[in-house]
Parts: sequence; C-alpha cells; structure tokens
Amino acid sequence: MAQIHCGCRIGKAVLALALTVSLLVFLQVQAGLAETLPLPEPKFKGKIGKTYKDSVPDFPKPLQAPKDAPNVLLIILDDVGFGHAGTFGGPIPTPTLDRLAANGLRYNQFHTTALCSPTRAALLTGRNHHSVGVGNIMEFGTGFPGYNSIMPKSAATVAEILKQHGFNTAAFGKWHMTPDWETSPAGPFDRWPTGQGFEYFYGFLPAESNQFYPALTENLNHIPPPATPEEGYILNKDLADKAVKWIRYQHSVAPAKPFFIYYAPGACHAPHHAPKDWIAKFKGKFDQGWDKVREETFERQKKLGVIPPSTQLTSRPPEIPAWEPLSPDQKRVFARMQEAYAAYLAHTDHEIGRVIGAIDQLGRLDNTLVIYIVGDNGPSAEGTLQGTLNEVAAAGNGIIEPLEVLLKRIDEIGGPNTVGHYPVGWAWAGSSPLKWVKQVASHFGGVRNPMVISWPKGIQEKDGLRPQFHHAIDVVPTILEAAGIPAPTMVNGVKQKPMEGVSLAYTFSPGQARAKSRHLTQYFEMFGNRGIYHDGWMASTRHGRLPWQTVGHGTGDFDDDKWELYNVQEDFSQANDLAAQHPQKLKQLQALFMGEAKKYNVLPLDDRFAERAIAARPSLTAGRNSLTYYPGAVRLPGACSPNLLNKSYSITAQVDNPDGKAEGMLATYGGKFGGYGFFIQNGKPTFVYNWGDSARYTITSAEPLPQGKSTVRFDFAYDGGKMGAGGAGAIFINDRKVAEGRIDRTVMVGFTFDETFDVGEDTGTPVGDYKIPFRFTGKLEKLTFDLKP
Repeated sequence: MAQIHCGCRIGKAVLALALTVSLLVFLQVQAGLAETLPLPEPKFKGKIGKTYKDSVPDFPKPLQAPKDAPNVLLIILDDVGFGHAGTFGGPIPTPTLDRLAANGLRYNQFHTTALCSPTRAALLTGRNHHSVGVGNIMEFGTGFPGYNSIMPKSAATVAEILKQHGFNTAAFGKWHMTPDWETSPAGPFDRWPTGQGFEYFYGFLPAESNQFYPALTENLNHIPPPATPEEGYILNKDLADKAVKWIRYQHSVAPAKPFFIYYAPGACHAPHHAPKDWIAKFKGKFDQGWDKVREETFERQKKLGVIPPSTQLTSRPPEIPAWEPLSPDQKRVFARMQEAYAAYLAHTDHEIGRVIGAIDQLGRLDNTLVIYIVGDNGPSAEGTLQGTLNEVAAAGNGIIEPLEVLLKRIDEIGGPNTVGHYPVGWAWAGSSPLKWVKQVASHFGGVRNPMVISWPKGIQEKDGLRPQFHHAIDVVPTILEAAGIPAPTMVNGVKQKPMEGVSLAYTFSPGQARAKSRHLTQYFEMFGNRGIYHDGWMASTRHGRLPWQTVGHGTGDFDDDKWELYNVQEDFSQANDLAAQHPQKLKQLQALFMGEAKKYNVLPLDDRFAERAIAARPSLTAGRNSLTYYPGAVRLPGACSPNLLNKSYSITAQVDNPDGKAEGMLATYGGKFGGYGFFIQNGKPTFVYNWGDSARYTITSAEPLPQGKSTVRFDFAYDGGKMGAGGAGAIFINDRKVAEGRIDRTVMVGFTFDETFDVGEDTGTPVGDYKIPFRFTGKLEKLTFDLKP
C-alpha cells in the first residue's frame, strides 16, 4: 500500500513537472522565444468559410525580438596586446575605447585562445575552439576532430540565434572561419558569414588583408576594392563607411528592430598599414626602445588601476634582445616599425568611433550593448627578431631582408609598398606586464586581452573595473542573457552542443567588482603550449618552439616540457613559479588539463607551424594534375588555385593574336610582394617569378607571339631535394623553345594570405613591370596547368 501511495506521489510530481515545462515552453513560444529554432509556425486563428465574404483573415505575425532587447555591437581587434591600448595603460591613444570605458566597465582578466580563427570561433559560438573543430587557423587544418577547421552545425553562431529571434545581423571585416578549400565561388557557402547567421557581410575571408589592396568579399562575391591607394583608399575607412551605411539603412527601414553587428576590422594583424599622416603623429614616440616602453606602460597601468598594486613586471626572456646594445641603424628602423603599428591601432580605434557615432546619432546607443575586445590573442611576434617589410615571406618562407634594405626603404614602412611587421621586441613590450605573446597559450601574454563593455540602459555603473576571470566562450551566453533569449537546444534540425561558456551579465550590477568569478575552469592550448586555469590557480607549460620560429623547427617531446604553477589570485602577471612549493597542486592541475583536453578534442597535440600549411587536406584541386581555366576566372583564392609549390609544372595557353599586337596577362597569382605571372609584354611571352619581393626571375621569349592562333607554354623543371629549391624554366611557342633561364629559389609555403589567382587579367597588384589590370587584348581560348609532383 505504501508503495502504491509512493508511486502516486511520484506520478503526480512527474505530471506537475511536465505541466510546468509545457507551460514554460508555451510562454516562450508566445513571447517569440524557444529552445528549438526556427520557432514553430503560428497556427491560423482566423476563419475559413466558403468564400472570402464569410471568412476572417489572419496573417502570421512577423518575427519579433524580445521586448526591449538591446542592439549588440561586438568588436574584436587583432594581434593587440594587453599593454598596447591607452585605455589600459598602453602608449597608443584609443579615445573611442576611453569613452566606452568611462560609460561602462573595463575587464582586466578576459582571455582568448592565443590565435585568430580559434578565438573567433569560440567568440561566436560560446564553445571552446577545439570543441568546434577550430584548434588552429583555417589554413592549418588537420584531419582530427579538434583541428579539421569545419565548424559543426551543432554549434550555431550567436548571429544565427539572434536572427531567428528577430534581429537584423551584419558582419564587417575579417572572417577567417571558413575552411580555405571552401572559399572559392563554387562554395559550399554554409560556412561563409551569410551561411552562419549574418544577413550581410563585407570584408575578407582569410587570415589577413592588405589595407591598400584587399581581397574583398561582399556576401557571396569576391570583389575588387572600390578605389586605389592613390585615390585615398584604405580598408579601415572602407569598413567603417560600409558599417555606417548599413546602420543607417537598417534604421531607416526598421527602426524598432534590434541589430547585431560583428565588427572585426582585422587590425592590427600584419601587414601594419596606416595613412601617412597618422604614422607621422607617432614620429619619435618610441625612440626610447621596447624595454623602456614596457616599463613606462607598467607604471601607467598601476596608476590607472587596471592591474593590482602588487603586480610585478615580468622580465624579458633571454631569447629577445635588449634595446640598448642595438646599433643606431637598427634602432631607427625598429622605432619606425613601431610607429607604423601605433598608427594602425590609433586609426582603427578612430574608425570604430565613427561606427559608434552613427549609432549614437540615431539615438540608439543607450540601448546598445557594445562589447569591445582589444585583440583576439596577444601581440604578434611573427615578424622575426628584426622585423620585416614582407611578413609572409619572412614567417612562411624564412626570407629575411638585410638591414641595409630595411634602411633604404624606411620611409615606405606602413605604406602601400610594404607588407610589414615589427620586431619581436615590440610584441613583448605590448604584452606588459605579462609573459610571452601570441601563440603562447600557456601564459597570459598570449591570451589575456583587455575588454570594455558599455550598455547605458543595462549597466548603471560608470568607469568601473571588473577583475573576474573570463574567456571568449562567455560572450555568447552574455549576449543571450542580455537579450532575454534562451540558448537553443535545436537549430535548423540539428541538436546543439551545450554552451561551454558562462554569462558575464552578473558583473553588470553595481558593486560587483569583488564578486567571485563564475568561470571556474579553463584550459588553454596552441601549438603544444598548454595551460589550465582552475579557481585562482594556473599551471602552464611553454612548448619548445619560439613563436617567431615558424619554419623548419620540427616537433619536440611533449613529455619533456617543464610545467610551472602560479597562484593568479595573488600573482596577476605569473611572475612567481610555485611548482616546487606545491607539487601536488601542480599534479592535480596537470591531470585536470588532460581531462579537459580529452573532453574538448584537444588531442592529439601538434606543435608544427608552417608545415601545417602544406599538410594534406580537402581541396578543389587535390588529386588533379591537370587543371583548365577560362577567361573570367578571376579573384580566385589561393587555396582554390593550382598549387605550384615544390614541384615541376607546365602552363599552356591557347591564344589568338588576330592583329599581331596582343598584350596582357595570361595567368597570375600573387603580386608585388610575391607571386608569378605568365603574360605577353612588348609582343613577347614572358614569365616572372617574384620570390618574396626580394628577387625577381624573368624569362622572356626571344621571339614575338606570332599573328593568329598559337600555343604558348611555360615549363618549370624543379630541382627537388628540399623545399623551396630552384629549377629551370623555359618558354615554348607552338612547341618550339624560344627562351630558357634559371629560377634559383622558390617559396616553400606560399606567397601571401590574401592575394588572388587571375586568368586573362590581373585584379590584384602587379607581379612584374606593368600596370593592372593588364587585360589580354587578344583572345585567350583556355589555359591549362599540368602539375608534375
């Protein structure tokens, strides 16, 4: 009898719970909210008679966002360190960030993943980067679940969620979350911005962009820049112009509808570019050198209160040279490189101010949640110890310019004739007071980035500081809580992974400066550099390769790595290693790291850098040794063009020269900073190979292209034996050799991240001595690449 009564009580409890859940679901649906997206189609509530005269219509109600939901402007910069922005004590003025901080909250323990794509994937999904297949950048994907670079549909972006709750959505700037083999006009497009919840996109898909000659994409179309640098064009301003235009257009049409804007300008990722007048503003500002600048930043940080008073300034690693012993010529060049970077960041903050100003002018800033994250990782040390005028040539191919070249071209630094990057020492200075830099996920210099949140209607406190430990995965839960939207369990028929972040919204209330952080555990991993944070303690191990050693440094034994231990509640900068004093605590955290690594697809550990760029992965050209193109195939991304690296090949063009005067491009990839071109110039077939803007090899036919139809071919016989070897080139007209020559060196890994492949014209920058677009004036029937691995 007791069992029967107990069963009845259980049954009633289950029934009550079911009714409660059903009521909650009903109320959410009524309010336009649900954990299953898209929302269910509303039932027809009118009346249908025999004719319209005895019927009552009932239109489905348009999708509406929750009442009073804020607009959201999510801003993330690129390769900016904890000690760069003036708002957090850095030497570079950031007045837009200052204004937001004065009207909101500064966060000094916000963390990223130590690299571009992974941080962005975590930021937009609310899940850890390995958990969504983005353990590294898109160009370094490997065939393991945590590293395949394919963001799963089980991790819908915040843009998709908000769009399906009545928001307008747009993204501007750097995307870098589409697998490189999916970036061609053939798609697929479901991992492009417009396939990930954004109704409009204007920016660039790859890791970086030349500010003066960007490889732009608008929605699903690769497009040329709207102007040239000679006409005053620069990408930073263009992105702000497009964002302002979109904001005004959206407000004109639907002023009551909230928007979500993801604004990721790609600054200050190399190349470090800025308008000439902005660079001039910083002349002489860094002549004291990186050691002194780091010390000055530290003092300002203490004065501003953005670091605890007990914080220690960590020492310079022995691998980074001191400033004082450098030669006067080195100091002059290196200071100029930092001036260009400072101008880049200051100009970026200025343009962001224009975007925020447009929202303010429309009277919508009061209910706009602005989240401004100052960097997607720590400052970049990928520019070598002496800096470079060609960052991909240096980082990807080991091409280092002599100091004499840097001196000769010093006035070009930051302008359209260079694609530069500052020396490692400036990156270290920009991470003050923390240890290490970008890529080094084990230490805060690689993963701790300033953040400011402003929302006048939702955050009453002004100029507040929040020291709670948080991470990029916490942003999506924060936005959803602010908007009053539940995290969905099903999106477009796909069951969703649970959110792995926690909301920061609890920190918005007044007096929360001392509240305990709700983010208790967070792993970090990048290139084998590992760290684990748990409840105020951090265990860290930096794996062998230094972040500026990007080519040919192999793999090390992970078991030989030395682990460090820090009490980060008391040691903000990881200055005091407590591993020897607390060995058991270290073992506990090491075990916790392995548990998190298995849980979130971090394994297998992989410390390769440039070698990953040429690793086998899906490709539209994979397995095809003969590829044929036709006129009109222009602005194709490098990943979808013929791969001529480290192999022999032929390029054959079927052409018609009806008047005997044909000129122009047959095929080209890259441009003035590295690439190749096969073209007709002065009537003669010519092949140019640009080795990282450090050497150009030109082979020109001794004979002109004959009138009428003919076949012109370039053959390259690779020497082999190592990556980046040279070879012999030859030009043939109708199978008769008309020129030959040596190409002494070739690039190992690639020319650039952002140049394009063109057939029949050149839509990028010139690889040789000609003016773009250099369209072929004859008739190009077809062009074939034959690859000989």
